Amino acid sequence: MKPLPDYPWDQMVPYAERARAHDGGIVDLSIGSPVDATPEIIRQSLAAATDAHSYPQTAGTPALQQAIVEWYERRRGVTGLTPAHVLPTIGSKELVALLPFMLGIGEGDTIVHPRAAYPTYAIGAAMAGAEALASDDPAQWPSTTKLIWLNSPGNPDGRVLGVAELRAAVARARELDAVIVSDECYAELGWDGAWSEDRIPSILDPRVIEGNRHNVLAIYSLSKQSNMAGYRAAFAAGCSTVLGRLLTVRKHAGLMLPAPLQAAMVVALGDDEHVSVQRSLYRSRRAVLKPALEAAGFRIDHSEAGLYLWATEGVDGWESIGRLADLGILAGPGHFYGDLFPQHVRFSLTATDERIAAAAERLRA
Repeated sequence: MKPLPDYPWDQMVPYAERARAHDGGIVDLSIGSPVDATPEIIRQSLAAATDAHSYPQTAGTPALQQAIVEWYERRRGVTGLTPAHVLPTIGSKELVALLPFMLGIGEGDTIVHPRAAYPTYAIGAAMAGAEALASDDPAQWPSTTKLIWLNSPGNPDGRVLGVAELRAAVARARELDAVIVSDECYAELGWDGAWSEDRIPSILDPRVIEGNRHNVLAIYSLSKQSNMAGYRAAFAAGCSTVLGRLLTVRKHAGLMLPAPLQAAMVVALGDDEHVSVQRSLYRSRRAVLKPALEAAGFRIDHSEAGLYLWATEGVDGWESIGRLADLGILAGPGHFYGDLFPQHVRFSLTATDERIAAAAERLRA
């Protein structure tokens, strides 16, 4: 097994201490952990389901399976799913990290992930003993590729893959007989251009897969759209053969979502109003932070959707992190998202209105 790197966020401790020393207190824009309350209807559903005396179903209750199927059709334009095409997971991070192992991928195999990437894609490859390749170009994906990760909208860069790009990626995956998985947990958060109004496409969109779900998966999390990060509520959808293997592995390993959380997910998936409210909150915070960053000399790249602003002022990211810390602002260095963006910094929108306003004032000053 390949050695794992140290947890990158431990490097942020001295910068966090500098930011906390600011007279106005810290504005933490580093990790995208929601700060707004979980909607009351979700909390009530959780409380009502606490008589959970029997073991939960690894595959999900029939009510949860149906809620996921209906949500995909209503919110993502994905048709034709059945309970065999969906599977709840304990958050999405554990699935990202463990998927190579669960699929039997190992030494000599390649796992592709985006160039600007959430680090757990590469960690999952290392845990399985496979090679990780950062590439956004399907033509570069080698014959040894067994698993391909897409991320749209992207973390950290907020990049959205359109239907044509998704089609090209799926076509190449089929040539390689590789499993392709799209991490789509920010799909409700579109801001600029067409994505301010249009639905961000899923890899399971009929225009992408043309009715053939073989080796194609999408994963989604309710952490962002529903402020349920503490619930660890997520799910996968797509190829029934791949999901059947994952279900068997998860049964053997005891990886099952607690029953009260499954009940809460049913309610969250069935209510669109709270998602609209949360999206409005993030839109307003972005409208305050983005121009302030630009006024302070940062260029915003991509960031047309998602929970982050991906920015650079043309110097090493650690230099930017230090300058921001002296303003009492904590962000994430581009170094944490691969080796290809050392001058970028990621700013999260997950702070209160008051803290976002404080950051904007300091940046403009």
